[in-house]
Amino acid sequence: MTGSSAIVERLRTAGCVFAEDEARLLLEAANGRDHLEHLVEQRGQGFPLEHILGWVDFCGSRMIIRPGVFVPRRRTEYLVRKAAHLVAALGKPEAVVVDLCCGSGAIGAAVSDLVGGCELYAADIDPNAVACARLNVQPRSGHVFEGDLYDALPPRLRGRVEVLVVNAPYVPTDMIALMPPEARLHESAAALDGGTDGLEVQRRVAGEAAEWLAPGGALVLETSSRQAAGTARVMAAAGLAAEVFVEDEDGATVVVASIP
Repeated sequence: MTGSSAIVERLRTAGCVFAEDEARLLLEAANGRDHLEHLVEQRGQGFPLEHILGWVDFCGSRMIIRPGVFVPRRRTEYLVRKAAHLVAALGKPEAVVVDLCCGSGAIGAAVSDLVGGCELYAADIDPNAVACARLNVQPRSGHVFEGDLYDALPPRLRGRVEVLVVNAPYVPTDMIALMPPEARLHESAAALDGGTDGLEVQRRVAGEAAEWLAPGGALVLETSSRQAAGTARVMAAAGLAAEVFVEDEDGATVVVASIP
């Protein structure tokens, strides 16, 4: 490997669509020729670029990403914007925001950035994700907990959460095998598998949401266009009023639910 053109060719041969951009980023990240060779080899083997670099550009900030942790998608920036809009509408300097199923913590961190700060909490069941989330959330004066959904949260938050933002796994189990190798081989299965119909974790989130939401609070949850109607029915079955929002440019679908 003698220069950027050779790297671009190797990446293109490996199937990298944005080979030129990726080559530039790998060159910037490398500490010498041997390290660069290692990075390019990893990318050629299908490791996610974000895991190799150690960060992802999300909502205008570099969020830290550790190997094995779910990489936030560009479409999820719409989820962040919807949540931030709801926080801003409260007109409170320290609104209570919870990022449940937080993964890297990038969603909660980005909401905090957009609104200029909030009382931020995040939780995930995966210890590796929790360790990563602390690197993104704690610098924003937030708190990260490890555990299964609401069990991870401190009891003092019950009835105080003003915006509950959730990107729970929503891929049906039998569809995971059809996902790109970067996701199904290198991201935690717990961050992908939504159960038989893809809605199992969403049901659990919705089932206890009313106990944790403050009066006038909202649950903001990402789903897919194909499952939006099912997600709305899940919210209704839990006694929540739900509305579906779609952002066509990035193919994003978000459901906002609240206590009637």
